[in-house]
Amino acid sequence: MAMIGFSEAQIMAWLSPVIWPFLRILAMFSVAPVFSQRAIPMRYKVGMALVIALGAQATFIGQPVIALNSPEAVPTVIQQVGIGLAIGFSARLVIAVLEMAGEAIGLQMGLNFASFFDPVSGGQLSAVSRFLVQVFTLFFVVVNGHIFVLLAVMQSFTVFPVDGSFLQAVAQMRIHEFGSALFSSALWLALPMMALLLFTNLTMGIITRIAPQMNIFAVGFPITLTLGMVGITATLPMMEQPFMRVLERAFSVFGV
Repeated sequence: MAMIGFSEAQIMAWLSPVIWPFLRILAMFSVAPVFSQRAIPMRYKVGMALVIALGAQATFIGQPVIALNSPEAVPTVIQQVGIGLAIGFSARLVIAVLEMAGEAIGLQMGLNFASFFDPVSGGQLSAVSRFLVQVFTLFFVVVNGHIFVLLAVMQSFTVFPVDGSFLQAVAQMRIHEFGSALFSSALWLALPMMALLLFTNLTMGIITRIAPQMNIFAVGFPITLTLGMVGITATLPMMEQPFMRVLERAFSVFGV
């Protein structure tokens, strides 16, 4: 009776197309918006990464086979983890744009003293930043941003194949340039509200000079708070297009 056996080369040829995408997807899950939430247990993230890696095998054509016990295995692991973190970090920067815009708006409204602990970033967020992050995280899901993140991982194997050249991939991604656009994008999002509240503060300053007996501290805060909430209600729909442009720029690095 003949025994069925498998050689080491055959086993590596079966494992290599699965294990390297699995590592890249799992690394992306650790930092990307929605996927990185602590409400999702780690075993679910591992299971989803494995299912996605298995389901996307048809798209991984022409990828090199790198054995787990070969000298190229360690650089390849570093490359997969690094590129996965870069994809998740790029999507995370889009949410950071809204955090910065909310901090700028909250500073003008006088709400920066009302801060909350953010379990995702581990820091303090003002009430306005928290509101914008929650709204646009839901919008991120509505416009299938989580699908675009997964698509970016799949496309990254075409742009950055599994070859262990992590430094070359980092130089090609140039994420630092996208990070430099973070401040300008946040300023553009917050600019209408900052202009409105600046005009409000200038008006109250003129009123104080005209009527010095008025207690501006008792009157000014309710006015800026009310106008700030009205301004957020009016400008929130206008933030959709800038948010989508920043999102498209983040994923264009990876060929999406």
